[in-house]
Amino acid sequence: MSRLSWITAFILTIFLFACKEKKKQLLDNEPVEVSDFIEFFPEIKLPLQLADTSLMKRSPDSLRIGNKIFSQFIPDSVLRPFFGKTGKPLLYPIGRNEVEKNETYLFIKAVQGNKRAAYIAVFDDEKFVTAMPLLSVTGTPKQSDQTVANMDSRYTITILRQQTTSDGMVVYNKKVFVYNTEGVFTLILTESNDQTAASASIINPIDTLAATHKLSGDYRQNNKNFISVRDGRSPAHLLFFIHFEKNNGECKGELKGEAKMTGTSTARFNDNNGSCAIDFSFSGNTVRIKEVEGCGSYRDIKCFFEGAYTRKKKTPPAKKKKTGKS
Repeated sequence: MSRLSWITAFILTIFLFACKEKKKQLLDNEPVEVSDFIEFFPEIKLPLQLADTSLMKRSPDSLRIGNKIFSQFIPDSVLRPFFGKTGKPLLYPIGRNEVEKNETYLFIKAVQGNKRAAYIAVFDDEKFVTAMPLLSVTGTPKQSDQTVANMDSRYTITILRQQTTSDGMVVYNKKVFVYNTEGVFTLILTESNDQTAASASIINPIDTLAATHKLSGDYRQNNKNFISVRDGRSPAHLLFFIHFEKNNGECKGELKGEAKMTGTSTARFNDNNGSCAIDFSFSGNTVRIKEVEGCGSYRDIKCFFEGAYTRKKKTPPAKKKKTGKS
């Protein structure tokens, strides 16, 4: 091979290699495969930390992901809660991290007007599985109210919000999530020193009613998950009030009604206005409830009336001290 031919072949090889390495732009007017979409996100190593203040930095237009292309691989429902049904935020890649022979995590930035957000999405075998918001901010983040999201080397996600009160106290709220084999992000820990939120009480509308029936009482898991049972119009009926808050308050349910005894230790509530039905099973100091027909009118869609609750011990009245005759 002549020297000129060798140089020509070398240049051609470099050119072809460069073309191959050049990432495809994700514009709405170009066809894109899912592999192109995933590879458009730069590889990053963990741990990764994102602050709400980092979302203020302007992203290059060359990195923008077209909205049509984005919705081709990730449903619009991911963005809708923050940006609204008609929202069309500018979308940019933050990075990706691949678990060997398992899922791939994509980190996304979204901007529209004064609204900015960061999301994490999961792909497995080049198919979208789930996503959730990490950060969201309207306007410029305040120095006294900042949020940081972190994914560590064990793929645990921590979202920490810190607020400084007018008297200089730092109030924090922390949520910890993991992605599980069922393809969802699960909240595994909540932690806070916010006494104001912790002390918020729930009004129990049947609290002061008679509780002489052997099954009457207050059954609870904690202050925000409880069942109150009171005397009904006859020994064959029980009044009840159920309140629950699951997933750190993101899924709530509340119901007041009257259940009819179906046995010595069982009862059922049937809603006269719909198909809602709940079974009660009492054993010792525990009551178990189970939603046997849809009660969606009384709760959020992703949780149900179910679980075991333990009866709170009644506080005996204080004994009066005897006073001797003088």
